[in-house]
Amino acid sequence: MLPGFQRIVEERIQKAQREGVFENLIGSGKPLVFEDDRFIPEELRLAFKILKNAGCVPPEIELKKEIHSTEELLAGMGETAEKYHTLKKLNFLILKLNAMRNSPVVFEVPQQYQEKLAERFGSNGSVDKKKTARGGS
Repeated sequence: MLPGFQRIVEERIQKAQREGVFENLIGSGKPLVFEDDRFIPEELRLAFKILKNAGCVPPEIELKKEIHSTEELLAGMGETAEKYHTLKKLNFLILKLNAMRNSPVVFEVPQQYQEKLAERFGSNGSVDKKKTARGGS
């Protein structure tokens, strides 16, 4: 800024402070929250901020939110057929998320099979012989 213009701006700010214009502002007395966008390329930051303010999120983030809510729902369920269907839905969502990414298998989210394993392995840790003999799962 020009030195004269900067002086005018500073005088107006000080006058407003003396008159109490800046008192009772929203967030007054609270620390400023800066978003950590250092990993976003500089040319994309403004576009991402606009999309975020508009409530638009990438499909991958929406899918992660749905996976998280399904996991919470699953955790509160008892042993029912509905739990089995919810587990199948969760595995499908995880499979869909992994398919969206172009990354090595090492970085994929593992699917949830703990209920299936608990059924297959009895309380003593051995495989249920009747189910195995019938070819059941």
